[in-house]
Amino acid sequence: MKAFSYERAATPEAAVAALARTPDARFIAGGTNLLDLMKLQVETPTHLIDINGLGLDRIEPIEGGGLRIGALVRNTDLAADARVRRDYGVLSRALLAGASGQLRNKATTAGNLLQRTRCPYFYDTALPCNKREPGSGCGALQGYSRQLAVVGGSEHCIATHPGDMSVALRVLDAQVETVQPGGQRRTIPIADFHRLPGNTPERDTVLAPAELITSVTLPAPVGGTHIYRKVRDRASYAFALVSVAAIVQPDGTGRVAFGGVAPKPWRMEAAEAELPNGPHAVTERLFADAHPRPDNAFKLPLAQRTLAAALADAKEMQP
Repeated sequence: MKAFSYERAATPEAAVAALARTPDARFIAGGTNLLDLMKLQVETPTHLIDINGLGLDRIEPIEGGGLRIGALVRNTDLAADARVRRDYGVLSRALLAGASGQLRNKATTAGNLLQRTRCPYFYDTALPCNKREPGSGCGALQGYSRQLAVVGGSEHCIATHPGDMSVALRVLDAQVETVQPGGQRRTIPIADFHRLPGNTPERDTVLAPAELITSVTLPAPVGGTHIYRKVRDRASYAFALVSVAAIVQPDGTGRVAFGGVAPKPWRMEAAEAELPNGPHAVTERLFADAHPRPDNAFKLPLAQRTLAAALADAKEMQP
């Protein structure tokens, strides 16, 4: 790990100001992803700004019946919150499907949104990766791609977004609240927060330089049966090959988002209209533009079967 300097920020405004004036600085809270990347010298910040003291660690009701989740709420606390378990069960289930108990005790809401891909070409500094080093090429395009994207990628990158929480937030239509240098605040729909790689795969999100996530808001509960189903190589502490977040209403309508298949949580509202016609109709439309590679073509039938299992679970759970 390369040497770095360190400071603690007292307010969100002070944190973004510190990042804006310090080249190659990073925010740190739980550090469950950043520290690993620093040890491998994938990330080499010269300065860390500790944001744990900003007071962004509460879950509060908002007008209209939703919740505001502070950026520093730990994954364990969010998954265990009685309101989240009752009204946003897909989120609680997704969080519990991720990482390990020890990591969930440290990992934060904002950090979970911002975690980097686990593509092996991104993690190995001896291999080409446009996400890590723009212009170096994408080793995965002609290499090992079993874990990687079947849809939403580009000729520059086929890495997947690794998170579970983000998939649940996408199906819940969450919004991300931020503060920028100068104090400007904005709200970003979760659908727009993560970027497809295009020709700038080094940019995972639409955050501007020195922009800080302060909270995530959930709209009023939509009811229905909440399901999160994750298929992976081992029963725990593994990233999804395919995951499904679903909210299914008694009449068979609902919402569906997939993880493990794209550079961002993959949801297409138009495909959800096919839910009453079954999982094949949904996935046929959702993955119409898929470009799988020989190593990961299995993800397309796996996605269909995983959705079918999620819908069967939902039917069994409905009164």
